[in-house]
Amino acid sequence: MPLVHKQGVWLSFFIFLISGELLSQSDSSGKAHYTLPEMTVKSVRKEPDLQRMRSVQGTFVCSGARNEVICLEQKDVALSEKHGRQIFAKIPGVFVYDMDGTGNQVNISTRGLDPHRGWEFNIRKDQVITNTDMYGYPASHYNIPMEAVDRIELIRGTAAIQYGAQFGGMLNYVSKTPDSTSALAYEGIQTVGSFGMLSGFHRVSGSLGAFRYSAWMNQKKLDGYRDESASSYDAQAVSLFWNPANSFDLRLEWTHSNYIIQLAGPLNDSMFRADPRQASRSRNFYNPNIHIPSLSLSWKPQARTTLSFTASAVLGSRNSVLFDKPVTTPDTIQAATLQYANRQVDIDDYRSLTAEARLFQGYRLLGGEHSFVLGVQYMDNDLHRKQQGLGSTGNNFDLGLVSGGWGRDLHLLSGNLAVFLQNSMSISSRLTLNTGVRVENGHSDMEGKISYYADSLLPARIDHKFPLFGVNAQYTFGSSAECYAGWSQAYRPVIFKDIVPGSVYEQVDRDLKDADGYNLELGFRGKWESFQWDLGVFSLQYNHRMGTLAQTDAGGELTILRTNIGDAQTYGVETFLQWDPWIGDAFDVSFSTATSWMDARYRDAWVRVGNENVSIDGNRVESVPTWIVRNGLTVRWKRFRLSALHSFTGETYADALNTELSNASGSVGIVPAYHLVDLNLSIKMSTALSVRLNLNNAFDKQYFTKRPQFYPGPGIWPSDGRSFSASFFVKLND
Repeated sequence: MPLVHKQGVWLSFFIFLISGELLSQSDSSGKAHYTLPEMTVKSVRKEPDLQRMRSVQGTFVCSGARNEVICLEQKDVALSEKHGRQIFAKIPGVFVYDMDGTGNQVNISTRGLDPHRGWEFNIRKDQVITNTDMYGYPASHYNIPMEAVDRIELIRGTAAIQYGAQFGGMLNYVSKTPDSTSALAYEGIQTVGSFGMLSGFHRVSGSLGAFRYSAWMNQKKLDGYRDESASSYDAQAVSLFWNPANSFDLRLEWTHSNYIIQLAGPLNDSMFRADPRQASRSRNFYNPNIHIPSLSLSWKPQARTTLSFTASAVLGSRNSVLFDKPVTTPDTIQAATLQYANRQVDIDDYRSLTAEARLFQGYRLLGGEHSFVLGVQYMDNDLHRKQQGLGSTGNNFDLGLVSGGWGRDLHLLSGNLAVFLQNSMSISSRLTLNTGVRVENGHSDMEGKISYYADSLLPARIDHKFPLFGVNAQYTFGSSAECYAGWSQAYRPVIFKDIVPGSVYEQVDRDLKDADGYNLELGFRGKWESFQWDLGVFSLQYNHRMGTLAQTDAGGELTILRTNIGDAQTYGVETFLQWDPWIGDAFDVSFSTATSWMDARYRDAWVRVGNENVSIDGNRVESVPTWIVRNGLTVRWKRFRLSALHSFTGETYADALNTELSNASGSVGIVPAYHLVDLNLSIKMSTALSVRLNLNNAFDKQYFTKRPQFYPGPGIWPSDGRSFSASFFVKLND
C-alpha cells in the first residue's frame, strides 16, 4: 500500500479515537461539544494512460473480449506527427506501417493482418463509421487530428458480431467533449518541428443549459523528410449536443479532412543505401478529401432500457496523379518531345450511407441480472472509380485529362442489411457468458466500362449472405483480476481491386468468395498493488485470400485468373506488463512493456509465378513480424514528465514466396528488423499552459517498414529519420 494511503488510514483511526474521547465530555446541559484543529490531508491521484472498457458502454457489450482504451491526455506523444508506435505503444502486437512522416494517416494492423490505411479494422469516430466503403475500398481516408481525440478504444476481432465486417476488430476515436463549466472555453495547440513542420489546432466549446457545442480546426504544413515530399493538411469539425433530460441525448455533427501530399516515389535497395532521403519522383501527388455528416441520438426510457440510432455518410473523393512506373523506369524528359511523359489520373468518388439502430435491454432471470443487445445496420454505397486517365506532362497537382476518357469508368453499388443479437448472462456473481449471432444479407453490383475488356466478361454481382456466430466468457477473481475468452467468426468482403482485371490477359473468377474465418483468444488481466497486466494468446483463421493463378483457356492460351488462392492462419502471444512503484507525492516512475510473438503461415495456398502455379503452403505471411516489442519508461517530478520508448520490430518478408534477395525495383526481399528510441518531455507551466518537447527516432535509424506491391508504388518507402518538435498547449475559459 502506498505510504500516503497508509498515513490516511492511521490518521482516520486516530481522529475516530479522539472524537470518541471528546464526545464523552459533556457540559452541564448534558450536550457534548468539541472543537478539532483544522487539518489538510493530501493525496496524489494518478490517472493511467491505458484503461479497459466497461463491461457495458451505452448499447455495446464489451465484456469477455480483449480491449484497450488509450487516454491521450495522460500520454507523452508527438500528437501532430501521429507516430503510431508512440500512440499504440502499450498495445501488444500493433504493427505500424510508416509510409510517410506526415502524420496524415494511421496505418496499423494487429494479429498478422494488412496495415494499409487500417483497412482490416471497423474504424469509427464517436461510434460513427469512417471506413470509406466497406464493400469497395474499406480504408479510412478520413483523418482525425490526435489533438482532437480524448481517447482511443480498441476491441480485437472478437467484436465482429456487434460491429460487422473486418477481422481486426473495432477502432474508435473518441473526441474531446465540450467544456461543461463555462459558456466559452478555448484550447489551442501550436507545434513547430523538423523538416518545416508547422501545425495549429484551435478548439472552442461550451455549455448553455441543455445545449452544448464543440468546434475545432487544424492546419498543418510539412516540407517532408525526403526530397519532393511536401504536404499540406486541414481538418474541421462542428458538433452540436442537446440534452434536455438525463434520459435523452441528441448529437449532430459534421467533420472533414483533406490533405495533399507529394509522393517522393519508391527506391530500390542500392538507392536506399546510398541516400534514403532522395526522391525517385517529383510529379506524383495524392489527395483524399472526405466529409462525414452524422446524426446520433440515445434515449433511456427506463433504467434497464437504452435505445440508440445513428445515421451517417462518408462523402468525398480520393484523387491521385502519378507517373505510375517501377523505379527502374526513371521519370525524365523525353528526347523526342522535350517534355515529361504523361501521368496517370485516378479519381474515386464516394457516397457511403449507413444507418444503425440498437436496443440494449436488461432483464432478470433465475435471480440473476442479464442483458441483450438487438441491432440492425443498413448500408447503401456507391463507389465511382475513374482510372487510367491520360494526365498532363506537367509537374504540379493537376487532375485534368489532356485527351480521351477513362480507361476504367466503373461503379460498385453495394447494399447490405445486417441484423445482430448479443445476449449477456450472469451465470454467477463471477462468471459472465455472452453469445451472439449476426446475419449479413447484401450484394455488390459492378457496372461500367473497361477500355481493354469486354463488358460481358465482367463479374456482375457478388453476394454477401451468411450468418456469423460468436461466444465470449469472463470470470472475475475479486475486483482486481479476470480471465476472458472468446471465439467469433468474421468476414471481409471482396473489394473493388479484387474484381477489376489488370489487363486483357486477366479474367475474374465469377465464383469469388468473401474472406471468412474466426478470431479465438484467451487471456488473463488485472491489477495487484503497483502491477497491472494483460497476458493473452490468440489464433486467427483467414480463409479465401485473394490473388492470381495461371490457367489455360479452351484454346490453349495462358490467362491469369483473379481468384481465391488459399487460407492463412496466425498464432500469437500478446503480453502487457506495467509496474508503477510508489516513491512519493512529487516523484514517481513507471515501467511498461508490450510484447507480441506471432507465427503467420499460408495454408493450402498457391500463387502464380510466370506461367506456373507454385504452392506456398507453410510460407510466412508477408509484413507479419515474429516479434514486436515496445518498452517504456516514464518519470514524473513535480511539473515535469519525461518518457522514453524503445521499439523493436522484427524482420518480415515482402511477398508470399518469401523471397530473400531483393529485385531491381526493390519490391521483394527481406524487410530488415529495426530498433527505434523516442523521447518526450512534458512541462506543465500552469493549469492553462504546458509545453511538450519530442525527439523522435533519437538515434537517426535509417529504416523502412514495408515493400508495398501496389499503391503508392512497388519498392522501398523510407521512414523518417531523427526529428524534433515542440508543442505549446493553451487552455482558457470564461
